[in-house]
Amino acid sequence: MEIDIKQRCCGLAKGTPIAVLHIGADRTAIAVGSGPQADAALELAIGTHKTAVDWFHHNPPTPGELENAIQWVEDEVTRARGLVAGYPALWTADPWVQEMAQIAGVTGTALSIEAVERLFDLLAALSQGRPAASAGIPNTPAFAATLLVLREFMHHLGFTEICWTV
Repeated sequence: MEIDIKQRCCGLAKGTPIAVLHIGADRTAIAVGSGPQADAALELAIGTHKTAVDWFHHNPPTPGELENAIQWVEDEVTRARGLVAGYPALWTADPWVQEMAQIAGVTGTALSIEAVERLFDLLAALSQGRPAASAGIPNTPAFAATLLVLREFMHHLGFTEICWTV
């Protein structure tokens, strides 16, 4: 995985240690390093499509489905704990983060854990019967799964924000 996105983004100094996240359809990849090539990488058995298919049998997912998915995703995410230790900056080139930032009303190129938690609260309300139109988030299994993976990744691995390339 190419990780040298910091030269194009937010002015991080060359050599700054970063973690780069890619949430794919069936796998999530995390790579870490401080140069143009990853020092180490790990693939996790969670992704937008896989998580939605494996855990969400209703649209929106039920509270029980969300809880079961959280437990599974959390277990997978914690496998990356040792890999990301010492890499305080989290980045992605995935377009979904810009969509989430726009929905959360975030300007700039960083989405905070607080903004992710607010989006997840909207997803939880949707799962409990709040009308989709008033929730303000996409009512799709893919959005729910991606948000869940991102939330658990940031929450359990201690990232305060995720930045993206522009």
